[in-house]
Amino acid sequence: MSSQASSAGHGEQDVRRKIVETGDVDVMIGIRPNFFYTRTVPCELWFFDRGKPANRKDKVLMLDARNIYRKVTRKINDFSNEQLQNLAAVVWLYRGQSARFLDLVMRYFTQLCAEIVAIPSLLAAFDTTLLEQQKHFDGLAAAVESHPDLETAKKQALVRGMSELNEATLYKADAKKLLVGLRAFSRDYTNNSPNTNKDQHTARKAFDPLAEAIRGIVKQVDLVYKVAATLMELGTELAADEAISVGYERRTSARVLKRLDQDRKFVVAQLRQAAYLHRQIVWLQDRFPKAELQAVPGLVKVVERADIAKADWSLTPGRYVGVAPAEVDEDFDFEQTIRDIHVELTDLNREANDLAKTIEDHFESLGL
Repeated sequence: MSSQASSAGHGEQDVRRKIVETGDVDVMIGIRPNFFYTRTVPCELWFFDRGKPANRKDKVLMLDARNIYRKVTRKINDFSNEQLQNLAAVVWLYRGQSARFLDLVMRYFTQLCAEIVAIPSLLAAFDTTLLEQQKHFDGLAAAVESHPDLETAKKQALVRGMSELNEATLYKADAKKLLVGLRAFSRDYTNNSPNTNKDQHTARKAFDPLAEAIRGIVKQVDLVYKVAATLMELGTELAADEAISVGYERRTSARVLKRLDQDRKFVVAQLRQAAYLHRQIVWLQDRFPKAELQAVPGLVKVVERADIAKADWSLTPGRYVGVAPAEVDEDFDFEQTIRDIHVELTDLNREANDLAKTIEDHFESLGL
């Protein structure tokens, strides 16, 4: 229902009071705007349970999910499967179903181990294509070095670019270390997924440094491709000289670079998927370390009927859960943010074109 229904005064307040007094209001979930195709307003999901046990009869779970969402288009948001499961897990804890909470975390570990399996082969494919690309650039460097009349500035630009690429490829040592850690983690937990809260925290702590290493490798792989693409642009410019084009197969190099980009996307997506599953575990464990429900500022709180009465019978979760403390998002996904901005820009451009066409049609109909 619209957020107004959970907080408006006068007659609506009296209706809410009577509903709450039945003891059947079980869970209230606050949702951010743009979750419906026909309405942009924020809303609350009302969950009723006429069979609530006596110990919860006068209690309501307030769950503020306004900061939990996935952007689909500029006008539409939704929940990912994992976000839905995590919200459901909070409700499970409220209902005393800790086993379901632990089972979800265990499934995340199982999925994590499955995603780890694909990482070594994808990294190897990227390295193989990178090596092929480097050979093309080595040919370019040799052709440039032997060119007697090429401007010194252009030679120096290529030398700098080659040096940057060589430095960027040092990521291989970090990648090798990461793979050793991932294999060890996979060996320990693939066929022995942790099912107790203590074991799950132990497993999560074991993966924490690997998640940090994954973030580093993603940045380094992206940097390698960025430097290679810059070198490609320089090589294309230099290959305009016939003497250099003889020793540098520009078109072949361009095809290899395209494949390198594809390999980069595959390995980065796989690394991020592993890190994403780890984040789901962290999200649940950091907020509910004992696998028991507790109040989490900005997210969830169980309120008594008396508290609701004092708040004018409001059923808006944000009024009760408070504000989450500011925290640094170490997992900030720059590329995802850029994709979200691109989605909004694409929608805005489409709307602008439609509006321009409508205006043009109206002018034509007026004979202007």
